[in-house]
Amino acid sequence: MGTSKIRITAACAAALLVASAAACSKNASGGSSTPAAGTSGAAGSSAPAALAGSVTFNQDNLAKLDAALKSALAGKDLSGVNIAMVVNVAADYWKAGQVGFQKGCSDLGLSGSKCTYFAPPNGKLTEQNSEMETLRSQGVTGYAISAIDPTSAAGTIHTDVQHGISVLAIDSPLPGTDAASLYLGTPNYTAGQQAGEAMKQVLGGKGKVAVLVGSLTAANATQRIQGFEDALKGSGVSVVQKVNDNLSAATATSDAETILANNPDVNGLYGVYSYDGPALAQAVQSAGKSSSVHIVSDDSDAQTLGFIKSGVISGTVVQMPYQQGYTGAYILAAEKVLGKDATMAIIKPYLESDGSTLSSGVGLVTSADLSAYQALETQLGIS
Repeated sequence: MGTSKIRITAACAAALLVASAAACSKNASGGSSTPAAGTSGAAGSSAPAALAGSVTFNQDNLAKLDAALKSALAGKDLSGVNIAMVVNVAADYWKAGQVGFQKGCSDLGLSGSKCTYFAPPNGKLTEQNSEMETLRSQGVTGYAISAIDPTSAAGTIHTDVQHGISVLAIDSPLPGTDAASLYLGTPNYTAGQQAGEAMKQVLGGKGKVAVLVGSLTAANATQRIQGFEDALKGSGVSVVQKVNDNLSAATATSDAETILANNPDVNGLYGVYSYDGPALAQAVQSAGKSSSVHIVSDDSDAQTLGFIKSGVISGTVVQMPYQQGYTGAYILAAEKVLGKDATMAIIKPYLESDGSTLSSGVGLVTSADLSAYQALETQLGIS
């Protein structure tokens, strides 16, 4: 995919979001928003309630940080910078991250040979590990990573950090590792809460939900599911099943078909990983239950947005992987040129209250917000 020469600005974002801004409120610290409280329709009704979405992110905050890093790097020698972005699966979701990473490298003046993007074709740990070995042999100075298995990655990360390689956690935090001090991505618990609030609303406050996810151990998955379940507490909506599809869309579809066939009282599905939304939508359509089983998903694959438009998916909680790529490139370059302590001093004012999360924002796309979100994607050069 090509990259856009146009960088989103606060003014552009504001113009794009006028239609949906009135329906949501921006979180002061992280740019995330909470859907409007309350539900429409009777409890247990099969007709989904209209969701109030939000496509505001943390753009303004990160634009200021990008500018601060760029200013600190001005006039510095970047010839020794050799960075990479390593994600967890070759899904459409990550195309935006790739575009952002390549644009960040371009704005830094780095050649393509010094900026490597890698997505494991099959989402396999062996593929990711092999790429890490290759990058190491090529003299990488830093990499951003969405680790498939944080526990397995801990030893590799420790060795790399000990050898002066910068490691930045993106998409999913890396607690208990040498990369635990900084996470660039979605506050996953908050994202899960938004999904839970949306599910309560579309189910009218009553129902049974199955959760499908690519990992039951990755931090982003566990935090999202926890936020989702916490949002349901006190309501008549309960989670009756959690299924690991092992990063396979085909498995997710098959699992959903089995759940719907064996559990006629399940009227909600939550798809946690980017490919899960379309996979669940296909299963619901095949079962002829598009009007009675409601889907809330995560992320904004093209198929997901298509199912939002058609009404098969009620809403999807979206991240800003573009910024994970763009700002990630700046952070990795700065850590090589300025040093980690100096870089963290620049980043610190922009962190969430936990002192380690650099939020790329959280949004909720519904049919009402779809055009505004697609306009934002176009502005960023994603679509």
